[in-house]
Amino acid sequence: MMTRQVWVPGPVIVGAGPSGLAAAACLKVKGVPSVILERSGCIASLWQLRTYDRLSLHLPKNFCELPMMPFPRHFPTYPTKEQFIDYLHAYARQFNLSPVFNETVESAEYDCTIGFWRVRTTTTEYLCRWLVVATGENAEAVVPGIPGMEEFNKGTVVHTSLYGSGDAFRDKRVLVVGCGNSGMEVSLDLCNHGAHTTIVVRDAVHVLPREMLGRSTFGLSMWLLKWLPMCVVDRFLLFVSRLMLGNTSLIGLHRPSIGPLELKALSGKTPVLDIGTLSKIKSGDIKVRPAIKRMMMNGVEFVDGRVEDFDAVILATGYRSNVPSWLKESELFSEKDGLPRKPFPNGWKGERGLYAVGFSKAGLLGSSKDALRIAQDIDRSWKSISLLDMFSSS
Repeated sequence: MMTRQVWVPGPVIVGAGPSGLAAAACLKVKGVPSVILERSGCIASLWQLRTYDRLSLHLPKNFCELPMMPFPRHFPTYPTKEQFIDYLHAYARQFNLSPVFNETVESAEYDCTIGFWRVRTTTTEYLCRWLVVATGENAEAVVPGIPGMEEFNKGTVVHTSLYGSGDAFRDKRVLVVGCGNSGMEVSLDLCNHGAHTTIVVRDAVHVLPREMLGRSTFGLSMWLLKWLPMCVVDRFLLFVSRLMLGNTSLIGLHRPSIGPLELKALSGKTPVLDIGTLSKIKSGDIKVRPAIKRMMMNGVEFVDGRVEDFDAVILATGYRSNVPSWLKESELFSEKDGLPRKPFPNGWKGERGLYAVGFSKAGLLGSSKDALRIAQDIDRSWKSISLLDMFSSS
């Protein structure tokens, strides 16, 4: 089958999630056209197709809005999944963004002979001066290789990307593997729907109240960091958390040796913002277990020697970038994890017109900042090229 070739005067943006939409909108207001390629049939496919029903933004809405368009004033502090999706649709309409849907990028490579990127899909090759990678940190579900998983045939093993609601697990014994924000929230959802819930806590984890001293914990942290060193802010957060939540190690949630903000800066690991799961753990409604040693036909053996039966296992084991599978480049992006080699805020720009948005490990706020930087940088090149074309044609 003959591949169709399309010349794109502006950048090609791969991914129509919040980051891709933000980059396209920032470019558009500067007069720079772009083409957005999206593998699914809708914008924000992660949010629309692969998130659980009760999900809401973990941070206040003012830290999650995209450039040039705030959330509606009537939205709550923490918008629901449906409200956020509505906001993204309104954002796309506001800036007249029309992605090319069901267009999976199979490869993208810079062609030195012509000085352009060749972005290939199943049917089309796009040629462009600038390539914006907006597929994000959460492109593919991570499914760990737990010993014996293939033997577990009593019930269901699903990743949270396929989990909708705890209603389907009422009265069932369910094990949640993973204790990040998603694992904690799914555990709470299961418990509230009458499931007998157990959560695996393999590593040390920071659990903080979502709000403290009448403000969001995130917002308070950002404000304190303007005036105080990170280590001091960390000590403050842990002190207030101890007062509000108690000693979490007594219920099996041991804290890391370094503070939550320092850990986030060093590893990208986000602290858990508690929305009620901790009280269920304290009451015994949600049980805590250590790492899994192996899975068996009817249940699970843990590293402490306990063996328990379960009807279902939910894998809250996160996502990863898929960039190395299609982008033929290794300077901006690491081939190991598919993330920019330089940490935020310096990982947004590579060589030869290559950019990254949505990989900051700083949430939607980081994506918005990177989108603004990218648009400004491309706009400078766009204007200089337009001037050259004008003089060469005169």
